[in-house]
Amino acid sequence: MAEEMKTEAARALSMLDLTDLTDHCTQDAIDALCRDAFIGDDHAAAICIWPRFVAQARGILGPDSAVKIATVVNFPSGDMAISDVVAETVQAIADGADEIDLVIPYRALLSGDERSVSAMVEAIREVCAEPVLLKTILETGELVDPALIRRASELAIEARADFIKTSTGKVPVNATPEAAEIMVSAIKASGQPVGFKAAGGVRTVEDASRYLAQAEWIMGEGWPTPATFRFGASGLLGDIRAKLTGGTAAGGAEASY
Repeated sequence: MAEEMKTEAARALSMLDLTDLTDHCTQDAIDALCRDAFIGDDHAAAICIWPRFVAQARGILGPDSAVKIATVVNFPSGDMAISDVVAETVQAIADGADEIDLVIPYRALLSGDERSVSAMVEAIREVCAEPVLLKTILETGELVDPALIRRASELAIEARADFIKTSTGKVPVNATPEAAEIMVSAIKASGQPVGFKAAGGVRTVEDASRYLAQAEWIMGEGWPTPATFRFGASGLLGDIRAKLTGGTAAGGAEASY
């Protein structure tokens, strides 16, 4: 059983976007996050940080790091003007970001304005040239209605997002298995090569395993890989490290994430 959990821990780490989006994040915290992304021969898929720290992280990790740099835009409110989000994204990519996690204008969607969602994702897609990945944050805990979560997923996929992501980690309800099922089912129905990211509240390897099993039930065995599945978390790292090394789990950068 211990070896099985060690294998699951390494698998979860390979799909982890190790996150520090705390309001009090510092340069020293970014240094630590970059170090923490590596455990022996294993490593996280990415770190996920505020835009102002991207250049620093690129300097630490170097130009060809196996650990990618993700950053957030239109975050966390989803209410910025498209032109401002485009500028934020262009600067982040210039600073060295590999992946952009974009909050959709979910409040506009709640009021029935689908076009605002499509327009935002399309605009950011235009400035995220390959190989930069575009992940769209739906904020499912605020959308609540399964039909609305499904529609948000469809709009993001239609606008050519590379991933659809549950949450910012900044609201009371973040990733849930119920939202994940809706979103992964939308990916399957689309027939598009889109990935899924569960963010917020995934704290143990057992939690991660449940999400991975659910995705395989919908998409087929072997579907979840770092190219198609991510966890956005900080607290998960402690349990991963404990299971890989036989130590004791420690808390992450932000308990809510």
